[in-house]
Amino acid sequence: MTTVALRRTTATSSTPSRPDSASPDTSPDTSSAFVATRTRARRKRLVPNKSPRWAPIAGPVLIVALWSISSAYELVDTRMLPAPWTIARTFVDLWTTGTLRGDILTSLQRAAIGFAFGLVFAVVLALFAGLTRVGDTLIDGTVQIKRAIPTLGLIPLLILWLGIGESFKIVIIALSVFVPIYINLVAALQGIDHRYVELAQVLRLSRAHFIRQVVFPGALPGFFVGLRLAVNISWLSLVVLEQINATSGLGYMMFQAQNYGQMDVIVVGLVIYGVFGFITDAVLRIIERKALSWRRGLSN
Repeated sequence: MTTVALRRTTATSSTPSRPDSASPDTSPDTSSAFVATRTRARRKRLVPNKSPRWAPIAGPVLIVALWSISSAYELVDTRMLPAPWTIARTFVDLWTTGTLRGDILTSLQRAAIGFAFGLVFAVVLALFAGLTRVGDTLIDGTVQIKRAIPTLGLIPLLILWLGIGESFKIVIIALSVFVPIYINLVAALQGIDHRYVELAQVLRLSRAHFIRQVVFPGALPGFFVGLRLAVNISWLSLVVLEQINATSGLGYMMFQAQNYGQMDVIVVGLVIYGVFGFITDAVLRIIERKALSWRRGLSN
């Protein structure tokens, strides 16, 4: 009996144990990797994927394609809306004769000068109102009153003051650009987190360093929002202004085409305005992405 028991004990001890792979791996590295995978999967469900670079032109290309199909199958009356190839041919004719180039340069010059004056004026007043109590007291209320008054409603008054010329057109564009830049920049300045202010006080930053290292970076997102809105508003104002006693410009070209019933010329002017607005907004997006590369959001 003793010999049999000894043999059983020896056989039991010599039996190989099951491999560790049969039991689940509960090491810390595996657990952290599993949690990270679950987090990434959940983030992918909540956050949309980054759009490709050609995404901004997808909508306009689709509209042009539908427009072309509708014109080719005569679903749209070409007397009311000319076909895209008719618009392209009219653009080439106007460009070849040289009239379109002069009108484009004149419109760009008006928009650039008015936008520059409005930008400088808005930034100076916004910094004064957003960083000082005196500025907030004296400027902000006045700007809010101006915000309630339509800028184009000032045209009759400015014509009486400045006459019918280039001056009142530039002033109207500057006033139109001023409001969105000022409103968004002041809101960004006053919306900076107070914790950053406390941190700057702990680090004993001077006022100049505080403005340069905390205030300016914190206000840039709001500034770019106002800048993009202002660019579009400047083009909208230009369309109206160039139809008031103007002798050149895209708006003047469209007004003359209206008198002669040239629908294709009107659409050419509208397309050029749209292309200018699209290009300027795209340029501002690129500048914003470079200037705010430190910010993490849904877009990146």
